[in-house]
Amino acid sequence: MTASRSRGRITAALVGLVVLVVVGWFVRTQVVDNGTSPAGSPASVSTGVPGADSGLPVRTLSALPAEAASTWRLVQRGGPFPYPRNDGAVFENREQVLPGKGSGYYHEYTVPTPGSPDRGLRRLVTGAGHELYYTGDHYRSFVVVDASR
Repeated sequence: MTASRSRGRITAALVGLVVLVVVGWFVRTQVVDNGTSPAGSPASVSTGVPGADSGLPVRTLSALPAEAASTWRLVQRGGPFPYPRNDGAVFENREQVLPGKGSGYYHEYTVPTPGSPDRGLRRLVTGAGHELYYTGDHYRSFVVVDASR
């Protein structure tokens, strides 16, 4: 009877451990994928990031597609850009997803999409206040980018 009780306790402990691992993985996935904590507040990566006070989720540059980091390096160098007619153009924020600012405040840059026959849907948008935003769906939604990470 003692051996049976010991096996039951070991089984219960293992099941509890598996549940903790799964819950931990789920919570971590929500924070990384959404850029927010489970309660909906900005994730800890937002501290000191220009634009984080916009209420948009914050993502690290390293969490975005690799092409976003390549585009960011081009922006920092001043080009040359793959779409010189479009890259660096004023972004008018017509969708009003980004904080409202005057004309000329934002500029957009193409983030290439492998296999796309055109510019694709992905863009980096910079703000005059050193903000960096990313959209993967052609301006329908944005995240604030922490370019230091």
